[in-house]
Amino acid sequence: MRALLQRVSRASVVVDEQTVGEIGSGFLVLLGIGQEDGEAQVKTLVDKLVYLRVFEDEEGKMNRSLLDSGGQVLLVSQFTLYADVRKGRRPSFIQAAPPALAEPLVVRFKEALTAYGVHVEQGIFGAHMEVSLTNNGPVTIWLDSEQL
Repeated sequence: MRALLQRVSRASVVVDEQTVGEIGSGFLVLLGIGQEDGEAQVKTLVDKLVYLRVFEDEEGKMNRSLLDSGGQVLLVSQFTLYADVRKGRRPSFIQAAPPALAEPLVVRFKEALTAYGVHVEQGIFGAHMEVSLTNNGPVTIWLDSEQL
């Protein structure tokens, strides 16, 4: 499982010209599900995400977690995080999980975040989405469950 975290001042996602998710301060999480992913990977990434100290304290140092700061999450499914570009010019997405496996794990990811008391908005799985954000910092962090 892979997640690209962007610390944001605000973020939103639009589908068919309708805003379907919008947050203030927190993380925009682009989430990719791999072929072998399951509940263990959800737990690993969610635990890392909620306790990652990248929000500023009173002294301007990155010393507070999402939970400490009361931040929100905009969750957007992103199979393209599994793009393999080693051969040719067209990416292969063979390592990405098929929708039947990926969608329930995106749901579980949201449930695990809300179990921590985090407010979560999200895009629509499989839809063409337009994502807007104001990256705060900028701070962008790559998480891969195989490397944690």
